[in-house]
Amino acid sequence: MNNLGFVGLGAALLFMVAAAGAADLEKDLVPTSRGNLEMTFITHGTLMFVWNGVVIQVDPVSRGGTDYAKMPKADLILVTHEHGDHLDPAAVELLKKQGTEILYTVKCAEKMPGGTVLANGQSQTVKGILVEAVPAYNIVHMRSAGAPYHPQGEGNGYVLTFGDKRVYVAGDTENIPEIKALKKIDVAFLPMNLPYTMTPEMVAEAARAFRPKILYPYHYAQTDPQLLVELLKPDKDIEVRIRNLR
Repeated sequence: MNNLGFVGLGAALLFMVAAAGAADLEKDLVPTSRGNLEMTFITHGTLMFVWNGVVIQVDPVSRGGTDYAKMPKADLILVTHEHGDHLDPAAVELLKKQGTEILYTVKCAEKMPGGTVLANGQSQTVKGILVEAVPAYNIVHMRSAGAPYHPQGEGNGYVLTFGDKRVYVAGDTENIPEIKALKKIDVAFLPMNLPYTMTPEMVAEAARAFRPKILYPYHYAQTDPQLLVELLKPDKDIEVRIRNLR
């Protein structure tokens, strides 16, 4: 594993916790200018961030034994797109409390009303966290001729700013120009499974373009994440971390 990157972030702490009603979940801590960011790796494309007491649930889906009735209630829920492995209205309902804000796409709103639509290129600040919606779509992999698995304009990735750190969660996408144009990303989550998102080579190409300090492949299904580690071995400024996110 490439462990020479992580410039300016300091050493992160990795530990295991027993999540109530779920299998053991890995967590990393990333120091920011306003306290530690705790990142929990739940399953597949599902993540949880906790920062200064603010709980952010990303693409919460009840799978792999996760019991959202016993998970922390969310201050903010982010949904990248409407596919069933990313949008689970029942899980969202379990995570809601008074004041919970939901940011998602038009297609998500059609299936689950009550949130705020954030279109590609738009942004919103929630509890001191700037959330920027980044396009997420396919340009190579198609269901059939001219029908991409994820059409342009329908899905979001999100860049979240926690103090002086910027975290990018890509959603379901390929290595599109908008990703390669990103700047100053400290932590990135990039999807890596075929035929829906990227090959390891695509992920490596995207990472070399915007150079996150820490890179987590996620949503990688049966793809071997070690292939990405090998591809990015020469890139000492990008630390590739493998967590259980099949």
